[in-house]
Amino acid sequence: MIFDGLTETVVAGRPAWRHDGSGVLFRRVPGGTYRMGLSDAEMATLSAYDDASVLLDDAHRMRPTQMITVEPFLMARHPLTIAQVRHWLPDYEDDYADGEGDDEHTAARLEDEWLDALLEALPFRLPTEAEWEYAARAGTTTLNWRGDEPPTEEELLGRFGAEAEVAASENPFGLAAMGSLTERCADRYAICYADPAPADAPPVVRGGAVDLSPWQDCGEWLLALSASRGWQDMFTSIRPVI
Repeated sequence: MIFDGLTETVVAGRPAWRHDGSGVLFRRVPGGTYRMGLSDAEMATLSAYDDASVLLDDAHRMRPTQMITVEPFLMARHPLTIAQVRHWLPDYEDDYADGEGDDEHTAARLEDEWLDALLEALPFRLPTEAEWEYAARAGTTTLNWRGDEPPTEEELLGRFGAEAEVAASENPFGLAAMGSLTERCADRYAICYADPAPADAPPVVRGGAVDLSPWQDCGEWLLALSASRGWQDMFTSIRPVI
């Protein structure tokens, strides 16, 4: 498989494609069919967790489930870092980096004019909501790709420095930190899948558990679930696809 501007390589024992200019690393997501949305089984599992009541009250946002077929695509191994964003926006400043000073490995959290400028400059596209969930599930039918247990805060990443940590956070498709950061999708937000999205609806976002770190034990882990969805109202990270 040949992709212009990408160099094939191997990372953490898996095939990958690196963008020659920015260094963004892509994994190939195989095509397939899956059930999108919060299933009856997942709802039953969540009912055992006291702090899941807020999500169950809004379960209609993730239902009805539907069978979706996805064609193969390439997806970035993790959301763009500050340094990668600066490949396209050299003057970019991240208001949420907290002075960490590790721009090469810290995920960018964009909003307003910076976000608009990046989306215009990127040679890649955003994933559809169906593609994002398919990639997050990676062939699984549990709450998240690890299973039905709540992920720990340590299992979710907002920085991508230590390769061992990044590799440990990869799902079966080789995608790291799925659900960790708020990630923008190409779709506009509809109240549920059966409804069309209004033309002025905000963009769909997925994930975001790390964006609430440090956790206060009030259900932040629910944002890391494969089926969880919301709408953009602040910053977002970008995980491009081809």
